[in-house]
Amino acid sequence: MSRGNYLLVPAVLAALILGAGGPAHAEKGFGGGTDGQTEQRADASDDGTVSVTVGGVVFDRSKNGGGDSVGALTSSTSWSPPPCWYAPKYTPEQLQKYLEPIWEAGSTGYEWDADQREKYNADDEKKGFNKDKSGKGYWWGSYVDKSYPPGWDSCDEDYFWVDLGDPPPADIENAVTPEVLAELAYAEIRVPGTEVTLAPAEATKVNLPTWAWLDGAEFKPVSVTASVPEIGVEATATAEPVSLRIEPGTPDAEVYPASGVCEIKDGRIGEPYAKGKANDTPPCGVKYLRSSGDGTFPLRATVTWEIHWTGSGGAGGDLPDGTFGATQDVVVQEIQAVNR
Repeated sequence: MSRGNYLLVPAVLAALILGAGGPAHAEKGFGGGTDGQTEQRADASDDGTVSVTVGGVVFDRSKNGGGDSVGALTSSTSWSPPPCWYAPKYTPEQLQKYLEPIWEAGSTGYEWDADQREKYNADDEKKGFNKDKSGKGYWWGSYVDKSYPPGWDSCDEDYFWVDLGDPPPADIENAVTPEVLAELAYAEIRVPGTEVTLAPAEATKVNLPTWAWLDGAEFKPVSVTASVPEIGVEATATAEPVSLRIEPGTPDAEVYPASGVCEIKDGRIGEPYAKGKANDTPPCGVKYLRSSGDGTFPLRATVTWEIHWTGSGGAGGDLPDGTFGATQDVVVQEIQAVNR
């Protein structure tokens, strides 16, 4: 078992046990996280910008979506943001302060402790734990997404040293780089809700087109920036709305356009209904072919957002599209005819 796994599992179990009985204490690295776990710290600047530190990574959410109905994106592919990652965690002095009490307690076994002391050159007072390189680099360690998604325990590499200005080892997956930071920022993006405006508003009629559109003022690009200030690396992930998919909630309906996907145009999805267009075909909408009776139809509206990112050193690229949707109840009534 690697050192990462050896410390990670007990840390999680201890958190679960001690959480019910009182506060737990653990040594922390400068990134703000206990070993194998994450801790958040919010700092507000004079201009009101709020950034949050999570596992050695600082997130600036000041350009994120807001409001009561915001939500996280779901990747349109099988890809998902990293469930764990590696980032600078300890200075030489901090790692020494963290590890030596563990070895002294003997809980990890004499042989293991001896190997670890040798690995970190712990008996050398001046050079042990790379103290001769203080200020010139950091010991990196693993951090875990606080929601513990699948794969959260896959970052099981032991602590490793990285000199300032050098990239992390290429063979260690999810060690923070601009691209990994962009992927972590992706998980922090929040986009506005997708309740569409319908006309007629109160109740639509059978066999008459219902116009649908989204407020263009709400559907603008949003972004989150992730950074590790200690090593001067950052990336910004930006989400831009590109289309709306309408699902009527019943097979007895037709959608406009026929694909059910309304593209964004001039910063707006769909077109507001205007007087005199009752019989026109809407650029985005639905026509119900039967009444909802005493109930409603669950119309689902899902917006697709394109994600691109830029980062330190001119890095950049695209990430999988994200989607966010919501369901709203639609009343469909029969057209009442008057016989004379």
